[in-house]
Amino acid sequence: MVTIVAWIVVFGVLVAVHELGHFFVAKTFGMRVDEYSLGFGPTLWHHRWGDTQYSLRVVPLGGYVRLAGMDGKKSDDPDEYPNRPLWQRFLVIFAGPVMNLVLAFVLITLALGPVGQPVATTTIQHLIAHYPAHAQGLHAGDRILSIDGKAISNGNAISTLVGRHAHQAIRLVVARGHRHLAFTIHPRYDKSLKQYLIGIELATRTVRLGPLAAVKQGLLWTVRLTGALFVALYQLVTGHHGFDVMGPVGIAVKVGQAARAGWYYLFYLGALLSANLALFNILPVPVLDGSRLFLLGVEGVRRRAMDPEREGMIHVVGMAFLLLFIIFVTYHDLVHYLHIG
Repeated sequence: MVTIVAWIVVFGVLVAVHELGHFFVAKTFGMRVDEYSLGFGPTLWHHRWGDTQYSLRVVPLGGYVRLAGMDGKKSDDPDEYPNRPLWQRFLVIFAGPVMNLVLAFVLITLALGPVGQPVATTTIQHLIAHYPAHAQGLHAGDRILSIDGKAISNGNAISTLVGRHAHQAIRLVVARGHRHLAFTIHPRYDKSLKQYLIGIELATRTVRLGPLAAVKQGLLWTVRLTGALFVALYQLVTGHHGFDVMGPVGIAVKVGQAARAGWYYLFYLGALLSANLALFNILPVPVLDGSRLFLLGVEGVRRRAMDPEREGMIHVVGMAFLLLFIIFVTYHDLVHYLHIG
């Protein structure tokens, strides 16, 4: 239940913000917006304010902004989308992906600032039964001082050093009260996590950045992530990286895990998904924002718009391929998680 609720909320926020980008820019330019809808299918709730109907629909798998004139019917109404200058139409479409990048920045800034990042300490909070640390007599509350003679100042260093001892014993020195105790432990390989562990869970403390530092780091994170996503896309297209696209099932599982782990992880994952959604939407794939931007670019070069019926057919075909792609990645997710299970 946590997974389903968290997935609906996170996905709903991502879509709502994306569509708000189209909506606000269109309204700013004086275009008429016929409907702002979250979800698809039968209407659960709707209300009309001014010229716009606001709707909430049954299937929470997307949303849309219906701009006057985008149905292909020609008219002389200056408030309709097709009759506005090319640059205004371009900005209306481009605003959706931009808003997802803005949302990514806001979420990561909140995660690093008010929410706070959990940072592992060197104090053992819990020992996992039947793992080496428990068998060798370590206790909850022990504070790890060194591993193989290397002084430990943070919890991240512990997992890194343990991972380097795949087939070797490690020597831990811990503080227990006023005593220093030494232990020799052989890490154990965990097949599900695919890493070597000694079976300890470390206590954490929450680190919160100040407002200016959080904004700075949020901006740097957003820029770096956007660049990394473009690199990953390039590597996927050129065959330098294997297929590793996550579908709705995989995303729902990750969101559920993040929700159970805590607010920081949920905000962090939300930022990551929002940035991914921005990149995905600017791809020149029919029915996505990228294809509309591409066609607007073609219109700018040709000095005339594409025939509405032909453009509509392109988007219909694109929708069919997009649905097939969603089915494929969903199948890929199910095979992956059922295999793990």
